[in-house]
Amino acid sequence: MNRLNWYHAIIAWFAENAVAANLLMAVLLAGGLFTAFTIKKEIQPRVEINYVDVSVPYLGAAPEEVEEGVCVKIEEAIQDLEGVEEITCTAREGVGNVSVEVNPDYDVPEVMDTIKIRVDSISTFPEETENPVISRAQFEQPVMWVSVYGDVDERTLKEFSKVIRDEIVALPEVTRAEVLGGRPYEISIEVSEFSLERYDLTFDEVAQAVRRSALDLPGGKLTTEGGEILLRTEGQVYHGPDFERLPLRSLADGSRLTIGDVATVVDGFADTDQWSRFNGRPAALVQVFRVGEQSALAVAAEV
Repeated sequence: MNRLNWYHAIIAWFAENAVAANLLMAVLLAGGLFTAFTIKKEIQPRVEINYVDVSVPYLGAAPEEVEEGVCVKIEEAIQDLEGVEEITCTAREGVGNVSVEVNPDYDVPEVMDTIKIRVDSISTFPEETENPVISRAQFEQPVMWVSVYGDVDERTLKEFSKVIRDEIVALPEVTRAEVLGGRPYEISIEVSEFSLERYDLTFDEVAQAVRRSALDLPGGKLTTEGGEILLRTEGQVYHGPDFERLPLRSLADGSRLTIGDVATVVDGFADTDQWSRFNGRPAALVQVFRVGEQSALAVAAEV
């Protein structure tokens, strides 16, 4: 019997057995309704991430100092752990990030606990570092872009896009959003050779003064009857006028020589070719992500 005859036979059988046909239709409808409410709707298939991230802030430090003082010590502490597949370290100005890939045959939370114990036991971090932050990398997926654009100056556009970003993150269904596009902020300190000679300074002295003064420092703790009080000196600065007031040295007449006396501080943007436009106007982009088990449709609808 060929395939066509088989089809005819099946149709004829169901035509003669209406109860069986109706029962099959009911099962298919019930299965479809059940699946409609339980099926996961994804932009792309979910990928399980077997990575543990270790971040150590080292404010005021150059990338070379971060690599030597943070990254190398973390690598040496965890490189012999079972389950560690690969270690990748990124040293940037003011922070060191170590990404640890865990072997799929090992339990990620158990390996992460072991990594935390090893990292917390490192006693040779520089004094200026803050407490390590250890977390498991989460599955993130872009959901949508929000364009913020208009005929305004670059700083106004960037600051307003941050306000929009904060409002989006405050929505119940949204966990993460970030601002993209446009040039990054940059504060440049332009030191003149005449000023260095006038005050008998070197460029390295100016650089060291900025590193020494423009950072937050832990000051230990006080133990009282009511508990422990953490001491901390907050000296990190973020704006041009604050950098101008940073002290360089004390003069013979009792006054202070500051960065603003020997240098021009420019609070602006990095000199790059990076730019973005929307409908022919300057724009900044807010990229919205779904994190973990969040629904992409729910995040998009909320935004």
